[in-house]
Amino acid sequence: MTNKNHNVQDEQLNDAVEAVEVEAVEGEFVESEQELYESRIAELEAALLSSEAQANEAKDAALRARAEGENVRRRSEQEIDKARKYALNKFAEELLPVIDNLERALEMANKTDESSKAMMEGVELTLKTMTDTVAKFGLTQINPQGEAFNPEFHQAMAIQESTDFAPNTVMMVMQKGYELNGRVIRPAMVMVSKAAAGNVNTQA
Repeated sequence: MTNKNHNVQDEQLNDAVEAVEVEAVEGEFVESEQELYESRIAELEAALLSSEAQANEAKDAALRARAEGENVRRRSEQEIDKARKYALNKFAEELLPVIDNLERALEMANKTDESSKAMMEGVELTLKTMTDTVAKFGLTQINPQGEAFNPEFHQAMAIQESTDFAPNTVMMVMQKGYELNGRVIRPAMVMVSKAAAGNVNTQA
């Protein structure tokens, strides 16, 4: 084999080696790019998850703040409403004896006495004006004559046997009660009936 042939073979061998080396380098470059690409995707996904978590936290905080604001507003409205409803409580309690006395005066008046008729009409008009006025602010009478006894609204001052009233019925109102916007400020003082002795139905 001549030197010329040796040289050609050497050149071909070198070219083949270079080609293999180039392919290896290009392969490493492609692999490196792929790793960088995957790493970047992982970073972006982590950043997205973090952003979503922060957005959810901000949303939750906003919802909590809104709910707390609604609660504060609702509590304030309830307190204002409560204060408005019961602002007259003490005044109403002081006013009740006046109403009682006006009613008592009318009950004790001599209906046949013409000389006092005009005065009693004035008392009656005063009483009506007063009760109508306080009713506008939520003060109402508890006058349970003939009704079933209810300890939430009535105070039993006496219990008496009766054949005219069913047991546990208000036979007589000794003093009317009053409630202010649904809250009892004075229970009605009443006499309550019970079954008459020997008048109990023992039949099954």
